Amino acid sequence: MTIRKITRRTFATLAGAAVGAASLGLPAIAAESSLQRVKASGVLRVAGVPDGVPYYQRDLATGKWRGFYVDICQKLADDLGLKMELAETTWGNSVLDLQANKLDVFFGLNPTPARKEVIDFSVPVFNNAFTLVARKGLTGTTWADFDKPEIRISVDAGSSNDAAATRNCPKATITRLKTQSDATTALQAGRADAQCLALILSLALKAKVPAIGDLVIPAPFDATTSNAGFRREDDKSWQEFVSDWIGKQRESGFVKEAIVRNMALVGVKESDFPPGFSI
Repeated sequence: MTIRKITRRTFATLAGAAVGAASLGLPAIAAESSLQRVKASGVLRVAGVPDGVPYYQRDLATGKWRGFYVDICQKLADDLGLKMELAETTWGNSVLDLQANKLDVFFGLNPTPARKEVIDFSVPVFNNAFTLVARKGLTGTTWADFDKPEIRISVDAGSSNDAAATRNCPKATITRLKTQSDATTALQAGRADAQCLALILSLALKAKVPAIGDLVIPAPFDATTSNAGFRREDDKSWQEFVSDWIGKQRESGFVKEAIVRNMALVGVKESDFPPGFSI
């Protein structure tokens, strides 16, 4: 993929072109596209999931956020000369927030078929895969081993973890809870036998609570990507601009460095990733 140089001047030029096209009444450009709104306001509206460690984490005492997607969002804002405005959401509600035009972009969404029907996506930010954290004593190496009515799998409702569990274990008893933390609590309390999580999340959970169970990467390997999501609109200039920016950050190594650094903060080393897995 060819990555063009992303600068504040490029950003301003694109926004200006969108404004000019709108003033001429061209049908392809909305009255105010996302690119125009961001440029005019000087604010980048993003959101984080408070318990989405290491993607996002909010300190309950101070209210301060951290996480690799917080770092990535901040760099996007800094590169464009914008102020970052970070709201709170859940994995399930983030799509609704985009549709309601509460956010300019949300980082951390897997491009599932259902989501693709209602919002747009950037190029991948990084690679991921779906896993299970299974209670001690529950063994299995394939999704089929866990796809039984007597197996209770907890998930955060409406998330990609929910979609993965439903897709891979349709016969299992899926317990859908409000947040990722609620799903983890169910596993710890014995109300669930396993929790379905993307690999980045399950590695962080195991590092935080080693005794919670065993991390299983069931076969067949269910690979996915983590992308940025956007409100669907006719004018794709904002989506294309951010996609170009993401490509540049991957190419420069910034994305990987942000992920590895934040994983280390929660006790996960790069060597803890499965052999052959590339971020």
